[in-house]
Amino acid sequence: MNTPFDWQEAVGHRASFIESRLALGTPVLAVSIDAGIVLFTYKRQARKLFEVYDHLAMAGIGQQSDIEMIRMAALDFAHHEGYQRSERDVTIQRVVNAVAQPIKRAFADFSSAPFVALSLFAEVSDAPGTDKFVMVDYDGDYHARTGFAYLAAGQVAGNLIEERLGKAHLATAGYDTAIDELESIWREIIAIDPGGREITEEFTQEIAVLERTSEPVSRFRYVSRSEF
Repeated sequence: MNTPFDWQEAVGHRASFIESRLALGTPVLAVSIDAGIVLFTYKRQARKLFEVYDHLAMAGIGQQSDIEMIRMAALDFAHHEGYQRSERDVTIQRVVNAVAQPIKRAFADFSSAPFVALSLFAEVSDAPGTDKFVMVDYDGDYHARTGFAYLAAGQVAGNLIEERLGKAHLATAGYDTAIDELESIWREIIAIDPGGREITEEFTQEIAVLERTSEPVSRFRYVSRSEF
């Protein structure tokens, strides 16, 4: 007969397994500025930044197949809602609710594999102060915030990002200033990695923006540092 302690121990082992796999991931940083939202990271091969809908973007770190499953779930839900209801019904909260539930179920179901992934959703609005970010954990838990957000594999990296981005005050910055600051923070995080990772030729910079515009067009685009 299983006891509550057995269940708690099993959950702990499951979390430890996921966290050990996520430790290999490199961080993603996102910030609101005057012109929109900037998402910044480095990738090895597969992309980590994606468009979900006209005003919504997603980022992920972890096992690529799991990130792709979350991306497709968000994409399918957003376009279904936009078609069945209206574009105004495609909100970050509705999309996150749609993807968080299967992640939560997979984590709690010991007969199936959990999602080895952390995901971040961003929604651009009319002003930096009203942009929305939601960070979704590997157990389906999530929390919303404004100003900036991130994905990081460990608490040390997360605390550093909180401190550095909290003091950066980038709301009125231009793209070039924001990207310079995000790269500086990203490199600082990598430098404290206990695994001793270095940025080598296997890393490629990946930057995406959600532009703040009232035009009825997709606001998401990939950019390169040389554009600014």
